[in-house]
This record gives sequence, structure tokens and C-alpha cells, in this order.
Amino acid sequence: MDSHQQLAGRHALVTGGGRGIGAAIVRALLAQGARVTVLGRSLAALQQTVAQLQAQGQIQAVSADVTERAALEAAWVQAVNAFGAVDILINNAGQAVSAPFGKTDAALWQQMIAVNLNGTFHCTQLALPAMLQAGWGRIVNVASTAGLAGYGYVTAYCAAKHGVVGLTRALALEVASKGVTVNAVCPGYTETDIVHDAIANIVSKTGRSAEQARAELAARNPQKRLVQPDEVADAVVWLCLPGSSAMNGQALAVAGGEVM
Repeated sequence: MDSHQQLAGRHALVTGGGRGIGAAIVRALLAQGARVTVLGRSLAALQQTVAQLQAQGQIQAVSADVTERAALEAAWVQAVNAFGAVDILINNAGQAVSAPFGKTDAALWQQMIAVNLNGTFHCTQLALPAMLQAGWGRIVNVASTAGLAGYGYVTAYCAAKHGVVGLTRALALEVASKGVTVNAVCPGYTETDIVHDAIANIVSKTGRSAEQARAELAARNPQKRLVQPDEVADAVVWLCLPGSSAMNGQALAVAGGEVM
């Protein structure tokens, strides 16, 4: 065993781990020696990620929609049967859709809550009992700066991500004396498909060029750039390490100083 692999023997489950920030987190966890289960809706896409990363460590894919409790429970059994109880849960699955508040219908509202907040709730309920029994666990919720501040035209997304941060803080207090920590990482605009979709949306609705739209998003960051997925992954994995056991109930902004 590599002495630098501080998570050797631990089973980490990452939702939405097939691409973007999730895939970066998976790579970082494998580098620390964890066995990693990647969970997402598209098994074919997940299996591509597994194929790319299997040389780096023990990795498997299970398919489920985080909004569907029964499907999640079945996937959980599959994951645990292969790699043992989940020691580290990374709630990364998320979705962002923009609309003015007046055009945010009930279906869009429910969709944002279901994916971003309910999915975090369901996965955490499935993971927590084994962590409490073991007396050790790490839960990291990938929220957003939209969980710490307001943004126009994404009220449903902001509400859901604020909910994730609230869940993080409340649960952290419940489990504080039981060897389990619960934290959130809140990225600013990050080089991912969600941001690429946002750029395309700005282009289609405003007529700006892709370069102008990208610069507009990057301008929110005092460093005048988009955050990179690996930067978010490094923060997530740090919270999982043994030396981070005093970090609990925190919402760390990875955003170049946009939110303080």
C-alpha cells in the first residue's frame, strides 16, 4: 500500500460521477486509495468512465436516478455487495435550469428540488446508518455558491442548493460526536457541462458571442476565470482525509473569492 494513500480500504460512492466535477472527484479518490462506486443515470456513460480509470484503482459503476428511492436502494445493495459499506459519500449529482421567476413553473421547481436536494437526502439516509455503526464516515455535498448567495434567473436552483447547505449544517450537528463529518463544497462557475449549457443559453437569448458569455460568467470570479473541476475535487477529497476530522458543518466556497 502506498503510504500516501490516506483512504486505502475505504469505500467511496460518488453520485453524478461520470463527468465534470464528479469524474474529477473519482480520480482524486482513487489516487488516495479508495474503492470507488460511481452512481448515475446512464450506465453506458458510467462504464466509459470506469474503463478510463480502472487502471488507477478499484472502481465500479451502478445505475440509478437519485430522485427515485427504490432504484437507489437497489443500486446501494449492488455497490455494498461488491465493495462493502459506504464509508465516504459524495453527493455530487446536480442539475441547473435557468428561467425568470415568473416563468418558473411547478414542474421546473420540483425538478430542481428533486435532483439537487431530495437526491442528497435520499443518498445520505442510505449511507448514514453504516457510518454510525462503524463510528467513522465522511459526507461531502457538492452544493454551489448558489447555496450561499442569490443569483437572478435561477431561483429554483438557488433554493435547492440553499437547502443542501442547510441540510449539511443541521446533520453535521446531529452526528458531530459519532465519528462522522458532514460538509459542503460550493463551487463558483466551473468548467463543466452545466456552465457550457449556461453559455449556450446566454448566446441564444442575448445574441452575445460564446466568448462574451464565457467572459461574463468568469467576471463574477475576482480571479477573472472559471474554476477547474480538479480544484473542486481537491477540496472535496481533503474533507474526506483523516486529518480533516475537525472540519464539520462547513460550506467551503471554491470560487476565487466571489463569496466570503
